[in-house]
Amino acid sequence: MRTCTKAPKVAYPHDYSKLRGRIIEKFGKYYAFAEVLGVSTHTLSERLNNQSAWSHDDMSKAIELLEILNVEVGAYFFTPMVQKN
Repeated sequence: MRTCTKAPKVAYPHDYSKLRGRIIEKFGKYYAFAEVLGVSTHTLSERLNNQSAWSHDDMSKAIELLEILNVEVGAYFFTPMVQKN
């Protein structure tokens, strides 16, 4: 999966680098995680690249699949993206 070079389309972009690492750690490949999550690889890519927002249902399912503790959810899904100048 490539790193996004487009400007984010979501109002408040987030840094999903920790989430990306967890996906690889647990599933090995993005497409394997997308399949189990029930979304296309395109949809997953858009979400990880701030081109579309995570739905509440998919976020909840991802948290369960990736075995993310409740106290860690913010670090995976709500870390603000820091703009590089």
